Amino acid sequence: MQVMSLTQANAEQIVQWHYPAEYAFYNTDADPDDCAELLSPSRRGDRFYQVIEDERLLGYFCTEETSQAGVVEIGLGLAPDWTGKGYGVSFVQLLVAHVIEVEHPRKLLMNVAQFNQRAQKVYQRAGFEIVKTYDQVDDMGKRYPFVWMAKTIG
Repeated sequence: MQVMSLTQANAEQIVQWHYPAEYAFYNTDADPDDCAELLSPSRRGDRFYQVIEDERLLGYFCTEETSQAGVVEIGLGLAPDWTGKGYGVSFVQLLVAHVIEVEHPRKLLMNVAQFNQRAQKVYQRAGFEIVKTYDQVDDMGKRYPFVWMAKTIG
């Protein structure tokens, strides 16, 4: 697996991804602001990366600084046709190693929908722990239960 800056062509491919059943919650085109950010090179800046395996797009991730010094939040997406096939842990380990090398954080954070036990298990195997639960409210006022997961570095 190889990490590099997200190309426009792959950003356009990512917004076409559609996940099955309840995982459709993660479809990028379900959130207009997320979709616009992903498609805009100026909004993406240098925070979005792609992960390539055998010349195919395996997934992507992005980083965001938080209000806490040395704490970086990570967002990610694994291509729908690669989910459930054993790539999750190595994918997360690769992106964690990249973020550590580039940004030198003391702690990493990820948030994940509470129903997504599959992702939580992958993140836990990669060294993240659940640190709190909360409700995320969308633009329509609908509440979704989420968990924050953290990994302390060093």
